[in-house]
Amino acid sequence: MNITEILKSGERIPSEMAYKLYDLELFELGEYAYKQRLKRHGKKVFFNINRHINPTNICADVCKFCAFSAHRKNPNPYKMTHEEILKIVDESVVNGAKEIHIVSAHNIEGGWEWYLEIFKKIKDKYPNLHVKALTAAEIDFIARSCGFSYEDVINKMLEYGVDSMPGGGAEIFDETVRAKICNGKVGSSDWLKIHELWHRAGRQSNATMLFGHIESRENRIDHMLRLRDLQDKTGGFNAFIPLVYQTQNNFLKDVKFLGSVEILKTMAISRLVLDNIPHIKAYWATSTLNLAMIAQEFGADDLDGTIQKESIQSAAGAKSANGASLQTFLDIIKSSGFVPVERDSLYNEIKIY
Repeated sequence: MNITEILKSGERIPSEMAYKLYDLELFELGEYAYKQRLKRHGKKVFFNINRHINPTNICADVCKFCAFSAHRKNPNPYKMTHEEILKIVDESVVNGAKEIHIVSAHNIEGGWEWYLEIFKKIKDKYPNLHVKALTAAEIDFIARSCGFSYEDVINKMLEYGVDSMPGGGAEIFDETVRAKICNGKVGSSDWLKIHELWHRAGRQSNATMLFGHIESRENRIDHMLRLRDLQDKTGGFNAFIPLVYQTQNNFLKDVKFLGSVEILKTMAISRLVLDNIPHIKAYWATSTLNLAMIAQEFGADDLDGTIQKESIQSAAGAKSANGASLQTFLDIIKSSGFVPVERDSLYNEIKIY
């Protein structure tokens, strides 16, 4: 069978055929991806009420795509105290946040305790607040810096109250590309190993892919297939998040922002290839809220959340620094012909609007 016949059959796309998906026309891909989306989730568009906190931008790594870490293009280093973080959490809870999403730069000053003890402080004060924290890249950094195994760090995460893991640090799995854009950061095999260990501990995580920089379409497909293979083993991924690369204030030269066709194709292909990951998130902070809504007709079913404040993507040019209001989410979802569904961090439905 050719790739179109496989799509019509609804069968799993073989690895060797997945590379042909980009050859198809956008609306053909969208049609098949939308059918899969409707079959799984109907017209629901999921979001949550969350707050992103980035406790430091002082980083031991120098990833060429990053505009967040403190370097000569960002001469304003900072590191929050636990008291400062808790104050933000207090304000976020008042504003209705049900998830605190904590991702930092790689800064070992203060030791592993600075990283981990804040989670226990949050959970002691707000036991029902979901803490999503520590990317696989951070876990790898803490392990290497402190002489821990990955299992040691994960056990400490569980002990100190981390509920689920974000999907950051995956970037693109191809090691040739990684050597150019994030040399020294966690390798692809270790990223996958860390998530597997987290899943084996009975917890769930997300997975990301940074695209639109120097990677090829083949690199993207390879990335998705590696995630599909791990998901077959563990079933621990909640969502796949294709992150659109932001072009400003970093050290990758002559990279133009992707056009909407390529972004939507990648969203649709994600839904078609990752048949075992329940949700595809069009993370509005990297694609704009309008394009994220269009992506709902190309296989995506989630927008992420209201965020309240966002520092990493906005440092590179995204218009996400101050988050989005609940009413904005409700208005744009309803006006697009979909049904807004507030969810918790693990995709249990809280309220259908």
